[in-house]
Order: sequence, then structure tokens, then C-alpha cells
Amino acid sequence: MAKKKQQKLRTNCKSESKFNTGARRIEEASRAVAETVKLCKPKVVSIYPIMPQTSGLRTIMEFSSLESLNVEVVRTESAYSAISAAIGASAAGVRTYTVASSQGLKLMSEMLFVAAGMRLPIVMMVDNRALPAPANIGNDHSDSISERDAGWIQIYVESSQEAVDRVIQLFKISEQTLIPSMLCMDGFVLTQAYENVEMPSQEQVNSFLPEAGMLCRLSSGKLLNKGFIAPPESYMQIKKHQQESILNSVKTIKNIEEDFANKFKRKWRIIEDYKTEDAEEVLVCMGTVCGTARELINELRQKGKKAGMIKVSLFRPFPKNEISKSISQCKKMKNLIVLDRAVSFGNSGPLYLELKDALFGSKINIHGYIAGLGGRDITKKHLEKAFNLSEERWLI
Repeated sequence: MAKKKQQKLRTNCKSESKFNTGARRIEEASRAVAETVKLCKPKVVSIYPIMPQTSGLRTIMEFSSLESLNVEVVRTESAYSAISAAIGASAAGVRTYTVASSQGLKLMSEMLFVAAGMRLPIVMMVDNRALPAPANIGNDHSDSISERDAGWIQIYVESSQEAVDRVIQLFKISEQTLIPSMLCMDGFVLTQAYENVEMPSQEQVNSFLPEAGMLCRLSSGKLLNKGFIAPPESYMQIKKHQQESILNSVKTIKNIEEDFANKFKRKWRIIEDYKTEDAEEVLVCMGTVCGTARELINELRQKGKKAGMIKVSLFRPFPKNEISKSISQCKKMKNLIVLDRAVSFGNSGPLYLELKDALFGSKINIHGYIAGLGGRDITKKHLEKAFNLSEERWLI
């Protein structure tokens, strides 16, 4: 019966030849990421469906039904169980991947801290989606941003190509630093978008990403304790070490970016400058809105307005030194405009607050704006309005 069931699965799923890589093609972003995850050879993928992850999860299920793919897909009864299964698998020393979004990520919250405290290199794709109430399935960054203190690396991507490339990097980053990581993609806006993507080949990934291996893994043949009870003195020291590790991971992330650029001939940066050399107004933002910002900046330049953009990809750990250096090179800048797709209720936008902290003591005019909550479009008109409002404030 088991053999017949397996044959039926193979008949119903798409053919294995569909997953050939190493070529440029138009593909749905979430599916492209799922195919790339397969190339990274995780041993365990724990899943619980929640929109907008459907396409990616369907692809992973197709992979699991192919006899040639050695991956255990654990279908759980909740998002909490999905992260719990990932923790158990990662603690046993295997490469592990999971997915989350919105309420699902919030249900995981307790175990996110556990995974980080246990130093487990889990990689998670977060399809960014608004949090209730009111109920909403549109995109903003409130779900992952609100978990910024959980101890996970967070990278926000602009395009399908960056998502594909970053997921390969994150497996290597997490396994070198022993810090779990989130690949944050704008839900629906990017996850369900069809874009031109250059898919890596298995040979390329193999040459870049070594086989997973952990020095400290749970085993029936070795006595080892993870997640133990710690008295105040030990707890404080453990958390100090955890903080130092995540701060120091910035150097590892940059080195892996360089290594990736050399092998794949595509370069991504934790902080990316766009036409900031002579810019008087500079916009700082994360995610897919960066593409809209580039178009607007080019149009403003044609009108004679000197505008620029700084794209932030790495939000945790926040690269204070790198962004301070980037901003210090904007010699003619009068205004720094920060756009958030999340609110730190009772204060302001989280990215805006991080910038103010990083630039504490400077005389730069910083203006924060919140836009695009709950899936509301952010158009070039909205961004231009932010430029104009900031200019008026400076003139006052």
C-alpha cells in the first residue's frame, strides 16, 4: 500500500525535470525560493500552512514526494508546533527550514526566543503580513519587526533574485554564527509576484554551502543538555555572550556576501547606496518599496532635484557602523527621510527609531513617515510627498 501511495504521489506531482536550475526564467518568487531551499539540502522542513505561503509550501510538498530528494517534511497542527519541530531537528544537528507569516509567526513567538537562546541555526522564510485586529491579509512589516528582540538575524529583500540568493547565504550565515535567521519577503507583493530570476545550479550551491554539521548536537550516545535552567549569574553571562555573538555576526554576514559575489557574480549589500553622492534629500527604506523609490529618484533627478536612497537589507543585527558611514558620505545631504511599514505603538516607526539611535549626536535632520500598512499601496506620489514635506520642514 505504501508503495502504491508513493507512486500515486509521483504521478500527481509535477515532473522532476520542472525543477531544473542553473538558468534564467520567469518564476513566482515563493516557488523560486522553495526550489532554492531544495538545493541547500535541508534534512527537515517543518510546515504549517498560512497565506501567503501556499505556493512555496506546495512546491516543498512536491519535492518531498520525489524519491530522489532526501528531506523529511513535517506537517504540523499549528505554527507553534512547526517551530518546535524545527528546534528539535536543528538540535539533533540537521539543516532545518521552516516558514511563517502574521499570526503564525506570533504564535511561534515563545519558541523563537528558545531557538535563539539554544543557538540553533534554523532558517525561516517570513512572508510579511499585517497583524490583526482588524483582520487583514495585506502586506506590512509588523509581524517580523515585532520579533526584532527575539535574537534572530533578519534580512529584508527587495526582489525575487535577492530572495533566492539570500536564502543560500542565510543557511551559511546561521551555521557559521549559530544564530537562527529570517528571510523577510513582502507578502503577496513579492511572494506571489512573477519575476525574471537566475536560478543557481546544484553545483554552484554545493561549492558555496558546505554540508551542515554542528559541534554540539543531541544524541542518544552522548550526554548533552540544551535549554537547561540557569541561575541569575549564569543566565546573565549567557545572554551577554548571545548579544556579543549577534553583534559580531555583521562581519560574518559581510564576508559571506563577498564570497557569494565572487562565486555567483551577483552582489548584495546589507546597506546599499543609490545616487547619494550629491543628494540633498535621502530616503531610507526596506523591502519592495526600494524599487519604487529608485524609479522616483530617477524622475526627480531629471527634474533637477537631487534625491537619493539608502536601502537597508539587514535589520537585525542593526548595522549601526555601516549605515553611519554610508550617511556620513552624503556630504550635501540636508534631509534624511525614513519610511516604515510598521509602527512601534506608543513611539514611532522602528526603522526611524534605529536611525535616530545610530545617528545620536549628529545634526542631521531626520524625518520619519509610516506608510503601506495592511497592504496599502506605496506609490511614487506618496514617496514624492515625503520628500516635499521633509523639504518644507527644513525650510521652516
